[in-house]
Amino acid sequence: MAAKVLAIVLAGGEGKRLMPLTTDRAKPAVPFGGMYRMVDFVLSNLANAGFLKIVVLTQYKSHSLDRHITKTWRMSTLLGNYVTPVPAQQRRGPWWFAGSADAIYQSFNLINDEQPDYVIVFGADHIYRMDPRQMVDDHIASGAGVTVAGIRQPLSTADQFGVIEVGEDGRRIRAFREKPTDAVGLPDAPDQIYASMGNYVFTTRALCEAVERDAEDKTSKHDMGGSIIPMLVEKGEANVYDFKDNEVPGSTDRDRGYWRDVGTLDSFYDAHMDLINVHPVFNLYNFDWPIYTEQPPYPPAKFVHQWGERVGRAVGSMVSPGAVISGSLVENSVVSPKVKVHSWAHVDGAVLMEGVEIGRHAVIRRAILDKNVFVPEGAEIGVDLEKDRQRYTVSDNGIVVIGKGQRVEP
Repeated sequence: MAAKVLAIVLAGGEGKRLMPLTTDRAKPAVPFGGMYRMVDFVLSNLANAGFLKIVVLTQYKSHSLDRHITKTWRMSTLLGNYVTPVPAQQRRGPWWFAGSADAIYQSFNLINDEQPDYVIVFGADHIYRMDPRQMVDDHIASGAGVTVAGIRQPLSTADQFGVIEVGEDGRRIRAFREKPTDAVGLPDAPDQIYASMGNYVFTTRALCEAVERDAEDKTSKHDMGGSIIPMLVEKGEANVYDFKDNEVPGSTDRDRGYWRDVGTLDSFYDAHMDLINVHPVFNLYNFDWPIYTEQPPYPPAKFVHQWGERVGRAVGSMVSPGAVISGSLVENSVVSPKVKVHSWAHVDGAVLMEGVEIGRHAVIRRAILDKNVFVPEGAEIGVDLEKDRQRYTVSDNGIVVIGKGQRVEP
């Protein structure tokens, strides 16, 4: 008999560093790549791998996330499969989730209902492709209590990650430290470290025992990475899974092993730019391992006008259904559904979310415009950053970010 596996997706993050994109929604609900939401990437990885019993634990500003999951992620009830959002239920008392470990503790009923042999616990706000079957198989073969997915990063960047330090066998975790300045390199690559991807596979018994023990510790932060994994490391029950060993069907040498934590505005922007190269760093066009999302009945994108400089065109860009590029130039950008770019406008290096409208002669450079932003005729964004800082959010790297539904000043 195949092992019984339950997947738990942690989707309760506030995403404060992504403000204003998270003003009105949870971080996993933030649109990404034109047509998707962040949560679609982890759910697609699980679904493609055949793990079709999935619960998504939500908490902050979860309405749009709940609605997206409910409308989009429908499985065959005939086979007992499901993807369902589960809010904080306060089963243990009148309080919200105190951390990711507490979220699982308060949701033990989900595990008790399914009685799985193994539990996948993945985050909901990373952009990547992965075949979780290979990680589960590795975990089962190891006999460990938990297996933590690690991605190799330069030793010099250790202070930016949760770092997994391993023993001489390269598998058993001997330390799990948050942003250390004195990290030790890997046995087979002294100039590299394992950065935690926030993805775990647990033997059910090990998970439940650790979470129950953590719940009794009033000094704990009740965090999976900060509390539960170190506990199992101390008991000698934690292994690492090397992400470079994961083979995703249809992947290329260029995009194999891609993983991005889009926790800041700059990383969010950079991840979008990774999509639009001729040979993209992250390839959305891998039809052997598709990323699923809602597909509204929008018409194909349209490019209109061809008169002098009034030519509707997009170069080095992704343009979604329902968009109209009218007598304007779009370069190096990601254009979401129902976007309208009017004549003589110039958009370069931008992320335009659904329903954005760009007026005539407007100029948009290195910017993120959230849903339904209206840019009037002749307005400029990203041209004078000092002026933009007085009105909008500007990231450390100079990306101008305009929140949902705002009307740009002329």
